[in-house]
Amino acid sequence: MADRIDGKAFAATVRKKVAENVARLKEAGVTPGLAVILVGEDPASEVYVRNKGKQTLEVGMNSFEHKLAADTPREELLALIEKLNKDPAVHGILCQFPVPDHLDEAEIIAAIAPEKDVDGLHVLNAGLLATGQKGLVSCTPLGCLMLLRDRLGNLSGLNAVVVGRSNLVGKPLAQLLLRDSCTVTIAHSRTRDIETVCKRADILVAAVGRAQMIDASWVKPGATVIDVGINRIAAPERGEGRMRLVGDVDYDSVAEVAGAITPVPGGVGPMTIACLLANTVTAACRVNGLEEPEGLTA
Repeated sequence: MADRIDGKAFAATVRKKVAENVARLKEAGVTPGLAVILVGEDPASEVYVRNKGKQTLEVGMNSFEHKLAADTPREELLALIEKLNKDPAVHGILCQFPVPDHLDEAEIIAAIAPEKDVDGLHVLNAGLLATGQKGLVSCTPLGCLMLLRDRLGNLSGLNAVVVGRSNLVGKPLAQLLLRDSCTVTIAHSRTRDIETVCKRADILVAAVGRAQMIDASWVKPGATVIDVGINRIAAPERGEGRMRLVGDVDYDSVAEVAGAITPVPGGVGPMTIACLLANTVTAACRVNGLEEPEGLTA
């Protein structure tokens, strides 16, 4: 039976390190600040933003929340972002996605100053990562990397397969693993004989958004499996109309084969907010010419 990688516990460790670094920065006269923009009233986004604000305050940082109406004009949102770009008290800016249809996510990302892009989505930060330079790294891939380093130590020479090619997870995580000297394959919906490709992996990352797509027949015995997927499926055993969360990996079958695996929930998910806080501290250090936090960056 595979070891369960406890992302919730590891995220608590990351937040403790963040809090220690926030205290260090405050002694130097700098209080890291994170600004989060929420457009509209999506219930899931509201919960997520509330959790971000709560955890930001808990580690001693300043939290700036901007809740805008669903019909907020594009110009008003971009003006707010520009104001935050110029605000020295704000070191990180995040616009919660999805946004209403009349707004363009790519335009929003491009409007955020790269040095404050704590989501790591700006094309400049993506380019810095791809060319092996120092930028801000997308939070979920950074969280995956931290979990893998903690589990495996040196990743050099390991075969890694990332299933999924999104700009949010698949591509940046592949770049991070390559930078740690893994041999990296990105698999996707058009990959031929994808099961065989996955079965060669020492590290298998699932980030496709298809519930329980990967079962034990895809997994090399002893592999480390990171499940990024979050999917809701029917749970009739809990009552009519009830749902439950599952990943892209069939946990029960894969746990019989893998060496270690992240659960859903409680695996990668908690690491995302923890790494958002870590990125904000890193951004505050860089803009003020202070020593960057050890163990919180890629």
